[in-house]
Amino acid sequence: MAGGGLQGAKKRKREHAEGKAKPRKQVKGGGDGAKRKSHSAAGGYTAHGGAGEVVARKKTPVTPKEKRLAAKEMSEARKMKRRQHYSLEKELTKLWEKMRCHDVSKEERSKAVSQAIHKMDGKYLDIATSHVTARVLQTCVKWCSESERDAIFDVLQPHLLTLSCKKYAVFLVKKLIELASKKQFASFISSLHGRVANLLHHTIGAAVVDYAFQRGTQRQKRQLLVELYSPELQLFKDLTVQSSSCLIDTISKLGLQISSVLLHMTIVIDKILEKGTVEYLIVHTAILEYFTIADKMEMNLQTLQNYQRKQKLRRKGRKSHLLFGSCRQGKD
Repeated sequence: MAGGGLQGAKKRKREHAEGKAKPRKQVKGGGDGAKRKSHSAAGGYTAHGGAGEVVARKKTPVTPKEKRLAAKEMSEARKMKRRQHYSLEKELTKLWEKMRCHDVSKEERSKAVSQAIHKMDGKYLDIATSHVTARVLQTCVKWCSESERDAIFDVLQPHLLTLSCKKYAVFLVKKLIELASKKQFASFISSLHGRVANLLHHTIGAAVVDYAFQRGTQRQKRQLLVELYSPELQLFKDLTVQSSSCLIDTISKLGLQISSVLLHMTIVIDKILEKGTVEYLIVHTAILEYFTIADKMEMNLQTLQNYQRKQKLRRKGRKSHLLFGSCRQGKD
């Protein structure tokens, strides 16, 4: 037995040396299978999750810093999904930080403004209604060239009245009105026809109407003001283009009834007082002219008392305040 074992061992060594060794049988799965099995036992892969669970386990934040970074990434992903131009907003914000600095050179500011306008081309309306980029477009309008400003005005002109009632776009509209040419400003005044009273009842839109009223000529001021006198003047545009300097002249020239004008103005002023938009010059002017036709014995003193409490002490307001005092004495 012992001799046979030694001979067998010698034979195997001889065959191995001569290269005649028999190939070993492959076990199902082989060494790789054993490795995979041991790797699975170690927790690398699971039966159901596969590689996805490994990646998920690696991304799970552990430290406070990792949690902050993960929350920031999640917030960025949500903003990208929710906002249509989120990546553009980030680029425009960086350019805005450059152009609004006081110590930046004129060439660098002009370059930043041109880059921002080029990026916003075709998206002016979306940019103007965004609370993030409305200020960027406003700054661009302030510092851009005249041709670039005209292009922006032409695109936004049909939407200026809508933008006038937006919380953040209203400043852009004011800037466009301030820097508009005479032709552009006249077209904006014309677009206000029939909407002056409604805008004065809006807490944001009233500021735009008053801003245009203060910057307009005497003829344009009357064109805005007469719409508060009668509903007929809101419907027919030709009637508003007249050179009368006061309400009484307008009534006599157009043949209006004082009772209907007084009733309409009372309704308009009541709504303005309810909204609290009484600090504007156009409102003070309208109330002063209301005094010129109102009967001191039949005047709505409750309306005027509300106005007296809310008005600001500017020149027109002080004058109407004195007239209100004289009316109360007549009532008493």
